[in-house]
Amino acid sequence: MRGEIVSYIRVSTQKQGKSGLGLEAQRHRITQFAESEGHTIATEFVEVETGKGADALDRRPVLAAALAEARRRRCPVVVAKLDRLSRDVAFIATLMVERVPFIVAELGADVDPFMLHIYAAVAEKERQLISQRTRDGLAAAKARGVRLGAKDWDVSLENARKSQTSHAKLKAKNIMAVITQIQSSGVTSLAGTARVLEARGIRTPRGKLTWQATQVRNIIQMAGGG
Repeated sequence: MRGEIVSYIRVSTQKQGKSGLGLEAQRHRITQFAESEGHTIATEFVEVETGKGADALDRRPVLAAALAEARRRRCPVVVAKLDRLSRDVAFIATLMVERVPFIVAELGADVDPFMLHIYAAVAEKERQLISQRTRDGLAAAKARGVRLGAKDWDVSLENARKSQTSHAKLKAKNIMAVITQIQSSGVTSLAGTARVLEARGIRTPRGKLTWQATQVRNIIQMAGGG
């Protein structure tokens, strides 16, 4: 056996099961990779996207936890596809600074870190082209007299409120995944869990690095964990 790996899966409630990016599809690819390379999956981390452009570790608490666990075990983090980490070159470079090796299952175990930057640059450019084509299409439709985004104000406000609530719940779910791991390791008190979250650099839903026991309790309640 070549050793342990930490599995990291990132999914979206909107993209679940599409384009091979769903939870089970990613898990299957990573499992296949581990079996073919002789690795053992030590633990799995699953993160739910909380919104577009979540390319910062303070907005990816489960990824931060996966990094911490990989450092503790001195093993790599494995993802199914590169865009499950990010399509942003700067973010990929930031992850390299963490000094935790990353393996992309679909690219293979022997891809040089420099090549990951190249692949990320290509993915980033592709994303920019898609965005530009979308803007051009909307501009062309508007020029033809097509009405875009005509909604009643009360409907728009209600949708915004629902979106904000959903966003908060997804954040709580992601942090809850870290709390569950902490408590399964033997730290069961709210105050103790708060101290471990601080030590791991996990930010609160408001972006703070200081945790209180009441905040941990609120996350558990919001995530449906108690």
